[in-house]
Amino acid sequence: MSGDIRETKECQLRDPMDLFHSGQVVKICAPMVRYSKLAFRTLVRRYNCDLCYTPMIVAADFVRSAKARDSEFTTNKGDHPLIVQFAAKEAQVLCDASHIICPFADGIDLNCGCPQRWAISEGYGACLINKPELVKDMVRHVRSQIDNPKFSVSIKIRIHEDLKRTVDLCQKAEAAGVSWITVHGRSTEERHQPVHYDAIKIIKQSMSIPIVANGDIKTLKDAENVHHLTEADGIMVARGLLANPAMFAGYEETPFQCIQDWVDIALEHGTPFTCFHHHLMYMMERITSKQEKKVFNVLSSTSAVLDYLNDHYGV
Repeated sequence: MSGDIRETKECQLRDPMDLFHSGQVVKICAPMVRYSKLAFRTLVRRYNCDLCYTPMIVAADFVRSAKARDSEFTTNKGDHPLIVQFAAKEAQVLCDASHIICPFADGIDLNCGCPQRWAISEGYGACLINKPELVKDMVRHVRSQIDNPKFSVSIKIRIHEDLKRTVDLCQKAEAAGVSWITVHGRSTEERHQPVHYDAIKIIKQSMSIPIVANGDIKTLKDAENVHHLTEADGIMVARGLLANPAMFAGYEETPFQCIQDWVDIALEHGTPFTCFHHHLMYMMERITSKQEKKVFNVLSSTSAVLDYLNDHYGV
């Protein structure tokens, strides 16, 4: 982390709230385990992504271990505005993590939406939507302890079966000074069921802070439709951007230039092979035949991937 981070100290951090005051829908790259790291954030920023999140980082590990900080977080001058997402269940631990990250990022986000069993059993993620007082306390603590007024504090949530409880949670967070709230329009138990965009709209109408809509947005057209349905101030995309990092620039499928850009950026950043390859598998999903996938998906080295791309696509 240190080399990249030292460089960042020289750059001008930004106020993410300026994006929400721009009058445009804010286009956001979601926090994705393994995937929304520096190299991929660099790529989507080239294609009209306004705001990027890091993958979720466990705040307690981040505070306790320099090794965790080095492996979990890298950034550079161009990587802004940037939100670091933390999993936390104690206000002071979240504050300590925020203090460490504050010089290098533009805000933090508290994960209140991860539905994975391990997270919930540890007291992280989606179980926090049932602890509104704790969420309020964590937001208030970070707000009061971080001196920089431009440093944002947001939360990402799922919804309750009883939407009144979700509205109550959001209003408590707003009272504590939360900057914006991202709403994934499913309950903790729901995985592939349709997203409740109507619920996001009700939450939006109940709040005076920005609301970001999240869930099943695969194309720029989807993003426009969801904005229309929910009146949300921002649209957060995960898998849609994995499949097509140029989505926000209006491309229907990943253009070859974007694949070329990924190769250049990934090699420049020293991206581990598995991550480099997986991103390409996602990006090329819609533009390769079954037969091509059979060959490409089992390649086992960077040089083999580069040869394949050169031979088949001139990349």
